Amino acid sequence: MSDPIIFFHNPQSRARITHWMLEEIGAPYETRVLSLEKNEHKAPEYLAVNPMGKVPAIVHRGVVVTEAAAICAYLADAFPQAGLAPACDDPRRGTYLRWLFFGAGCVEPALIDRMFARPQVDRPGALGYGSYEATLAALEAAVAPGWILGDQFSAADVYLGSQITWGLMTQALEPRPALQGYAERCATRPALQRATAADS
Repeated sequence: MSDPIIFFHNPQSRARITHWMLEEIGAPYETRVLSLEKNEHKAPEYLAVNPMGKVPAIVHRGVVVTEAAAICAYLADAFPQAGLAPACDDPRRGTYLRWLFFGAGCVEPALIDRMFARPQVDRPGALGYGSYEATLAALEAAVAPGWILGDQFSAADVYLGSQITWGLMTQALEPRPALQGYAERCATRPALQRATAADS
């Protein structure tokens, strides 16, 4: 597992989630910053890595992983010594996966729809997240006790913490006390502080 990770990054993107995760696992990585203004993410050499032309992406041991939630899940499993995911036979694994992918499948689209004032559909069940209100209530209940797994920080917290922090910053997320408290807990993580300092 000593192969360095190649990390395709732009600090003004979802790649900040991956940057935090890389700092949490503590494994060596090589950062390749792509300029979105110069369309470097649409250059043929990068499209060969990610045909969507989006960041983040990582390459590890010859394997390409894209999508921030998938990268978090992959890195947590590839570097188990970091303790960021329950083992496959741990009953908490289901809770961990549930909330990690709730962040990607429900929280992010709900926040984006609200941020851009997209019209709500007459049948909320047609949306993967249902409604903004239901998503927010579920999220608030999930983070109120501490971390997603109680007293254990995990990759699910990296992803949800990033979503919540961004949502509060952009005002796409209501500043409810449980969400603000969770964002404040995330802000104390040394790995996040290192990634944020580097991205600044």
